[in-house]
Amino acid sequence: MSGDLPGGGAAGGGAAGPHACRGTAAADCEEPDIVTVPARQGLEAVDILRLGSGVGPVLHNRAGDSLAFLVPPGTADCWDVPGSSCRQAAGEPQPLGSGWLVPPRTGTAVTDPAVLRAALGEAARNVELAERLDGA
Repeated sequence: MSGDLPGGGAAGGGAAGPHACRGTAAADCEEPDIVTVPARQGLEAVDILRLGSGVGPVLHNRAGDSLAFLVPPGTADCWDVPGSSCRQAAGEPQPLGSGWLVPPRTGTAVTDPAVLRAALGEAARNVELAERLDGA
């Protein structure tokens, strides 16, 4: 596991405040926040995002029960999507036992939180429908 974050920031050395790097997008110089969701909903959301506006880096845990989307710094302050959690990366965007489902790319350092919120809502509805059909 390296200390470099997507977008070129260094783990553990993030600047204070959501706009600490003047003239640069905050996501390019600060540690991202991490939205964690159940794997089934997360995989569905990744597919939705890939078909739409795009997806930033996504981690999966090796146990296979959750996915973690990298989102802009400050997202954790107002994230309120049921069934998910959001936290600051706190110097370790890739928790022990995780790997990249969608690796970091230059073009998309993080996933837009509003777009992720919509994709997670659609994904939850899709998963619920599939579960009802499986039980029928």
